[in-house]
Amino acid sequence: MFKDITLKDFIDRTASKDPVPGGGSVAALCSVLSCSLTEMVTNLTIGKEKYKEHEAEMEDIKEKMSSLSDEFYDYINKDADAFSGVMKAFKLPKETEEEKELRKAKIQESLKEAAIVPYEVAEMSFDMMKLIKLVVLHGNTNAVTDGMVAAMLSRTAVLSAILNVKINLNSIKDETFVANYREKIEVLTRNVAILETEILDCAQL
Repeated sequence: MFKDITLKDFIDRTASKDPVPGGGSVAALCSVLSCSLTEMVTNLTIGKEKYKEHEAEMEDIKEKMSSLSDEFYDYINKDADAFSGVMKAFKLPKETEEEKELRKAKIQESLKEAAIVPYEVAEMSFDMMKLIKLVVLHGNTNAVTDGMVAAMLSRTAVLSAILNVKINLNSIKDETFVANYREKIEVLTRNVAILETEILDCAQL
């Protein structure tokens, strides 16, 4: 849906009164951009005699970033679809008791999906930061700030996606589900701050 449109079109659609793409999709886009910057640093490192010791590592990270970029692109659409699912569920008929019960069930089901999708973005983005740290440490020093920007974009993706998880958890009645995801996002929130600081401290600027 959004993968093949221009950047200008995406920005215009985000600015419109249409609720999709929204914050969740933009979080995934941040990770796409993070992948691109990280891959750029690997390309500026590979083939340089000075960094030959880490060439295999850079080749591996480059390949992983290319694959992750495609996954995050898909999550731009997945998040929009999940939100649309919630909106559709709320529009279901509620005239009879049977319709009301079906509507409630569908709303809860769609809300869970709308929480799971951004959580997956947050988790993947955090894991990606571990690779970015290696690029900042071992990649071309002339592009170290690009790696650091990639890390900050990933951090933004993590925290932005977590906000989307939280707002959906507020309406979910399944207490076990909610408690499980609240615990997960608390850990992620804490760990992403630590990891970002570690990455930014790698370079003395």
